[in-house]
Amino acid sequence: MARLTVPQVKNARPGKHGDGRGLFLIVGDGGAKSWILRMQRHGKRRDYGLGSAHDVSLAEAREAAAATRKMVLNDIDPVAERRRASGIPTFRKVAETLHAEHLPTWKNDKHAAQWLSSLSMYAFPDLGDLPVNDIDSPTVRDCLIKVWLDKPETARRVRQRICAVLDYAYSKGWRDSETPVRAISKGLPKQPKAKGHHAAMPWQDVPGFVRSMPEILNAGEIVMLAIEFSILTACRSGEVRGAKWNEIDHDARLWTIPADRMKAGKAHRVPLSGRCMATLSRMAELRRSRKNDGLIFEGTRTGRPLSDMTLTMPLRRAGIDATLHGFRSSFRDWCAEATDTPREIAEACLAHALRNKVEAAYARTDHLDRRRDVMNAWSTFVAGV
Repeated sequence: MARLTVPQVKNARPGKHGDGRGLFLIVGDGGAKSWILRMQRHGKRRDYGLGSAHDVSLAEAREAAAATRKMVLNDIDPVAERRRASGIPTFRKVAETLHAEHLPTWKNDKHAAQWLSSLSMYAFPDLGDLPVNDIDSPTVRDCLIKVWLDKPETARRVRQRICAVLDYAYSKGWRDSETPVRAISKGLPKQPKAKGHHAAMPWQDVPGFVRSMPEILNAGEIVMLAIEFSILTACRSGEVRGAKWNEIDHDARLWTIPADRMKAGKAHRVPLSGRCMATLSRMAELRRSRKNDGLIFEGTRTGRPLSDMTLTMPLRRAGIDATLHGFRSSFRDWCAEATDTPREIAEACLAHALRNKVEAAYARTDHLDRRRDVMNAWSTFVAGV
């Protein structure tokens, strides 16, 4: 192919005019002229714009084509490089900025850490170094498919976080559009059905389990007391592990969990049975720290709570087909099948938010007195009486 000359560029008619090695002068019907470089790499053909022929001379176009050609052959995306140079941040940088801005609003430190670590593990390898304006539906889809079927729950969370980063970039003016969530979802296969809720022990078996814990669980006394306290109060593991002495009103036999430690973000009062108070008395004998805001179920490290796995592993090692969280379901089933406890009272015992908005709007009490009767009855049942 003969190379173009300056006069040919000046007088070129509408159409495509080749200069060799993929460099073309494109002339529109209206006379607009622009340079493109057409290249094929790894079986894919792509055109790279090099600017208007009114601003970029033939010699400059050849220099730009040579530089672009070198980048492509070295597997460097010239468009991404130009956008990076123009100030559009990478996905990694935007994710870190978003995380830093939202961190003060997250009440759960574990969730805050997992938010960024999940992106670091599953998104950054594919998206981290790309300018956020270059990330489209196929790019996100190809990133997610690697874990979509093997780790469905993790993949769904990563998808949600990727979309949050891209939407944040749009709000900052770094993207031209919001995240095409529907297009991404349509491109992914149907995930296998979840195995279900947390494994729960039949409520009829709970007294026997609690009675035999010292024999069947390979755990220290503090761990077993924490497990029993969780069962008796029907509270979540994290709420029990984070319990502090200044949250306990011994005279009123009441444990008040502050809002920042509750899943629903609302303070929860837990009536304590006699057996719960006995557990607290024993923990008071075992406590190492005398600080008023010290942890009740302190781990081996001073000032640190028991870990979630510390409470989980004894059940696994003993071959118990139930999780600690599952005992909340055991309690709920006991309320429904063995007592005449109204649904709203049972749900209040579990600190579940009311799903019915009208019902929630009229709820002006936490039913403390009625819940105390239920929790006392549950404690009596668990004790095998």
